[in-house]
Amino acid sequence: MTSQSANPVSSDITFAVSRNPATDEFIANYAYQTTEEVEALLEQNAAAFRLWRATPLRERVTAYRRLSQILRERTDLLAGLITAEMGKTFSAARAEVEKCAATLDWIADNGPSVLADEPVSVDNGDQVYVSYLPVGSILAVMPWNFPLWQVIRASGPIMLSGNGFILKHAPNVMGSAYALQDAYESAGFPAGLFTNLVTDNDTVARVIEDDRVAAVTLTGSMRAGSAVAAIAGRALKKSLLELGGSDAFIVLADADIDQAVRAAVEARFQNAGQVCLAAKRFILEAPIAEAFTQKFIAAVSQLKVGDPMDPQTRVGPMARKDLRDELHHQVERTLEAGATLLLGGHKLEGSGNFYAPTVLGNVVPGMAAFDEETFGPVAAITVADNAEHAIELANTSDYGLGGNLWTADIQRGQRMARRLETGGVFINGFSATNARIPVGGVKKSGYGRELSHFGLREFTNAQAVWAKELD
Repeated sequence: MTSQSANPVSSDITFAVSRNPATDEFIANYAYQTTEEVEALLEQNAAAFRLWRATPLRERVTAYRRLSQILRERTDLLAGLITAEMGKTFSAARAEVEKCAATLDWIADNGPSVLADEPVSVDNGDQVYVSYLPVGSILAVMPWNFPLWQVIRASGPIMLSGNGFILKHAPNVMGSAYALQDAYESAGFPAGLFTNLVTDNDTVARVIEDDRVAAVTLTGSMRAGSAVAAIAGRALKKSLLELGGSDAFIVLADADIDQAVRAAVEARFQNAGQVCLAAKRFILEAPIAEAFTQKFIAAVSQLKVGDPMDPQTRVGPMARKDLRDELHHQVERTLEAGATLLLGGHKLEGSGNFYAPTVLGNVVPGMAAFDEETFGPVAAITVADNAEHAIELANTSDYGLGGNLWTADIQRGQRMARRLETGGVFINGFSATNARIPVGGVKKSGYGRELSHFGLREFTNAQAVWAKELD
């Protein structure tokens, strides 16, 4: 299903194109599948699903443990693919592979108890229980910023319950997509159960409507999520959406400023700022705003930008030139609206899609860097009059994925967390994901939950069974 050529064919819309964002070098073209190939893919996936759902859960768990081991054995190969295709630093890419393997371990250890039949006590003495059963083949439309992790956090919970998985990955990370497919098959999963769909948006729409597809999950933009949800809704199919975020990083006057600054730098500039669940708007209570800002600028100015294979590099390239151009346009519009440029604010010359780590001051609602998701190495600083104002500013957003809150009083932080309109809140830390904790958003950040017991049951049929003894 892949087609690689010696020369780039970036203008040909029948190919998914992969380029190295650090060097502009062409990697590969991946031919779009024909109508006949897509039909065969769907049929094979449906057959594999029927086989997989009949496979005892203990055998599925064994396959998960083999998959975890295979990922660890192939760490450098997989990390190299991630770095080459989307520019993540090699050390971060290796950490991504390990996170995938650790999550599969957790699913194998805990999934059986989460998916076990759940007895229910009723007054009349009937035997009642709830079974968590597979629903079919799930189409997953996934982004490029975590080429393995985004897929594993979706496919891991989805497939353990017995579902099939059809991956429509981002065009620029198809090497990673096929490496994952090979890992699943090497681990003993039925051929075609985890499979890659390489095609255009029109075909994706037809696949969602196909009776062999039970549901769809998407991580991506609001526009993509709206389109997918509309198609799924017309077909009366479930959808799960994770549509990005513009997380607030609130620092109150009683916070430890030095710790908050260290966390803020990592929170904003990891993965070159290309993270959905990440701090983007830094809302500072007035008494500490100046001190925090100066320390933050000093720390950001020390970040090494460059070759993602260099162990000293902290900020690699952005994944694509068009994304860098869009980010720069957001910076320019924010400055035109009255914000202050405190650091950076420009593209870096030379090959690759590098953008200078940027800090914007005096950012307020109505400016691009406050209202929109800035998916790159740009931090927006806003000053709040007090803690109440900080909460108000944090909630002044279409997004509701995550939030960060720094304070010396944890109980106060927990009370304030309940007022933040987000799917997650991190007190004296920064946004992160963990197999044990659900992840997802509210408002225009989407709906549904991945990971934890919520994710394991998200795409299951909670079937109630009543058994009555005959007289």
